[in-house]
Amino acid sequence: MERVELPSGTDSMTMRPLRPAWLLLWPALLLTTPALAAPLKTEVIKRATRRGLAVAPLPPGPNVKWSHAPYEAGDCAICHERNDRANPGPISTSVNENCYSCHEEFKGIMARRFKHVPAVEACTNCHNPHNATERKLLSGEMVEMCVACHKGIKDQIANAKVRHDAVSTGEKCSNCHNPHAANIEKLLIQLPFDLCVKCHSRDGMIAGDGKPMTNFKAWLADNKVWHEPVKAKDCSACHRTHGGSNFRLLVAPYPPAFYAPYETKAYALCFGCHNDKVVSVPETTTLTGFRDGSRNLHYVHVHKERGRTCRACHEVHASKQAHHIREGVPYGPKGWMLKINYTRTPTGGSCAKTCHETKSYNNKTLTSSAPK
Repeated sequence: MERVELPSGTDSMTMRPLRPAWLLLWPALLLTTPALAAPLKTEVIKRATRRGLAVAPLPPGPNVKWSHAPYEAGDCAICHERNDRANPGPISTSVNENCYSCHEEFKGIMARRFKHVPAVEACTNCHNPHNATERKLLSGEMVEMCVACHKGIKDQIANAKVRHDAVSTGEKCSNCHNPHAANIEKLLIQLPFDLCVKCHSRDGMIAGDGKPMTNFKAWLADNKVWHEPVKAKDCSACHRTHGGSNFRLLVAPYPPAFYAPYETKAYALCFGCHNDKVVSVPETTTLTGFRDGSRNLHYVHVHKERGRTCRACHEVHASKQAHHIREGVPYGPKGWMLKINYTRTPTGGSCAKTCHETKSYNNKTLTSSAPK
């Protein structure tokens, strides 16, 4: 159990035990969201090394846009016994040794800790050594080639309601993975957090729903109070990477809008770590410091047909204030910034001229100062 500093008057032990907490959703919530209970399958279909037709020269055509320089020059003896296009004979040594004799840098690459099995077996598992319709002399379109072995990832991408552009644009799979070898698990070219921030570090990025996306490099630099999963540099605690079923590739449901009717399962993402009673019980003296006497103000805000969702008051990645309280929240389709104007006080706090007139709360007494 880890003790966390919560608002004044809060019993911090009401937080869930951490395993670390943000990595797993609780079984009860999994039951309410059956799709989450099934593990993601990423098994590899093992195939024999491809030979023969897969590495033969392609006949000339408008789609054959890339050629290997020795083949283009007719220097077959660089790899084969003879300089005879019609009958070059067998290659002079193993496939990879042939490749390394020119591409020396790959000896160092293949000495890295984690190696891609097809690259260890033979470069021709993925590359045509003569000519190709794809860049890098790939034998086929990159994603199609990768998912031909990585069946679990193929299913994730095919079934995804929300797609990650990193899978299908730019360098595609190679945006995140080195297809030969790497010193980071999963053949990642950088640590996961650094990979995510590297791409999500530009102004003007637009999500698939047409809404602007955050420049996280700038945001995290300007907001020093980081949410625990962000502090742990674990984006995958909350987000899928290849595709998912929820808004913003989230691993579990979380309301995407400012208003939403309250349902426990709608907040499965939050309640994977946080105690759902923080918002589901109307009266408490221990669960939260956001209370007026014993009146639970989380309940007041959230537990209604037109409830204010977590995002109405809290940042989810990083903030300038404790407890991730926002300075302002994008409101309406134009994203106008509604100021929260929260001020912490010795006896609780207040919000000034936001969704309502200025209101204060006192968590040092057990009697509410406001009418119910």
